[in-house]
Amino acid sequence: MSAALPTPALAGLVQLERQARAADSTVALGFVMVNDTRRLLPYRQAMLWDARDNALASLSGLAVVEADAPFNHWLAGHCRRWQGQHPGPALAQLNASALDSADQAQWAEYLPPWLVWLPLADRQGQLLGALLLGRDQPLDGNEASLLPLLQDAYGHAWASLRPARAPTLKRLHRERRWWLAGAVAALLVLLLPIRQAALAPAEIIALQPSVLRAPLQGVVERLLVEPNQPVKAGEALIQLDARELHSRLEASRQALAIAEGEFRQAQQQALSDARSKAGLAVLQGRREQAMAEVRYLEQSLERTRILAPHDGVTLFDDPAQWQGRPVALGEQIMQVADPARTQLEVQLPVNDAIALHSGAEVLLFLNTDPAAPLPARLDRLGYRATATAEGAMAYRLKAAFDEADPRIRIGLKGTAKVYGERTTLFTYLLRRPLATLRIWLAL
Repeated sequence: MSAALPTPALAGLVQLERQARAADSTVALGFVMVNDTRRLLPYRQAMLWDARDNALASLSGLAVVEADAPFNHWLAGHCRRWQGQHPGPALAQLNASALDSADQAQWAEYLPPWLVWLPLADRQGQLLGALLLGRDQPLDGNEASLLPLLQDAYGHAWASLRPARAPTLKRLHRERRWWLAGAVAALLVLLLPIRQAALAPAEIIALQPSVLRAPLQGVVERLLVEPNQPVKAGEALIQLDARELHSRLEASRQALAIAEGEFRQAQQQALSDARSKAGLAVLQGRREQAMAEVRYLEQSLERTRILAPHDGVTLFDDPAQWQGRPVALGEQIMQVADPARTQLEVQLPVNDAIALHSGAEVLLFLNTDPAAPLPARLDRLGYRATATAEGAMAYRLKAAFDEADPRIRIGLKGTAKVYGERTTLFTYLLRRPLATLRIWLAL
């Protein structure tokens, strides 16, 4: 057979065989199959189908095969059927005549008129895949005589790079022992006792701050201090608008002066007129009522200037947001807190809730210094979840710091790690799925 082969074709066959056997990976071998086979015979398109994965391993002209492309799925499905129709090692020439009308239309869209089916197998005859060559014309005699030699070289090279290993009984027993040992080790790990812990956002807040509320209904004229400003006891902090009170006080003083004059006049007339003496008690009541009104307005006017109850720092929002803002009686405006008295507030999400008790260990990882946590002890925990500023439900926890630290400052935020009771690793990891399962089983 080799004597009838043309010399250029024989040289190309030898060169392809050397390239195939020199390939160091299945990817490199696939590239040689779909691109360099053109040296031996012409074709328009080449594809390498992997029988083990039932997918295209290589395509001519492409460095990477898109596994989810419609063409790849369509051709891989037909390759599996062609494998059943041509089970032997002999090559076959296919066209669209054996397909239904829908597949014929896709064939005309994807492939040339003729497709050469070149199965590749290992030494034991096990099919590894197939090389498909799309051509405009069927093979002639000389071209068909070259392909069996190329088929043997490609199959041998492919099998050497991906040897097929049949599982033996001894290997199965060894793998079973390894799986059993791994399962026992995993079970022992899951039964290890560990401390429950949960992470939650936290903030350093003031301990028992003094809350300054509006003593009467009115409008905030201005705030006399800045946020976080140190203040002394008795220092003026808030000034409410007092113009209306001034007007009412002036009118009340005039009414008091009139009542005073009428009362004195009645006193003088009562000395000689018994009728004037009878109305003296009414005029005295009016005078006392006017005096009470004046005293009330004077006290209200004094309350428009809110003073600091003790030494500390002021805690409130932007002063510009309060200027000119109407406030109701008892509405909070600011707080005055002692910077040396602080506590930790933790908002533990409902989904991360664990069993906690008073005195539990807490570690605060500040956003400004996460490498050195601050120790604290749980002092108080809320029995009912409340809504946070973000709209989520969380339990509000309060913790006291174990020792003084210069990094502790009101307003700093971070992440708190709260430690609970000990439990098994299995229960800790699967507490949420177990809770959901319990709900479903209860239904």
